[in-house]
Amino acid sequence: MTRSRRKLLTMVAESGLEKRLVAVLHAAGARGYTVSAAHGEGPRNQRAGDISGGNIRIESVLSEAVLDEILAKIATDYFPHYALSAWVTDVEVLRDDRY
Repeated sequence: MTRSRRKLLTMVAESGLEKRLVAVLHAAGARGYTVSAAHGEGPRNQRAGDISGGNIRIESVLSEAVLDEILAKIATDYFPHYALSAWVTDVEVLRDDRY
C-alpha cells in the first residue's frame, strides 16, 4: 500500500476561536479537520483578547503549501492577540486523495 507524506497541524486555542480558525483552514484549502475539547497546563500568558469557555484542539492533515498559508495567517492575525499554540508533525497517510 502506498503512503504519502503530509504535515499534521495541531492547534490548541480558546474555544471561542473555533469558527475563525476553521475559516482560516477552509480559505487555505484544507480538505478536513478534527476539533476536540482540550485541557492541560502550560505557560499562561494573559492577553487582552482572552476568550472564556475552555480550550479546543484542532488537527488537520495538509500539504506543505496549504500548511504554509495557514501558518502565515495565524502568525500575523492570532498569535499576537490570543492564547493559541500550534505545532507541526510529519505524517504518512494512506488514501492520499483525501488530503
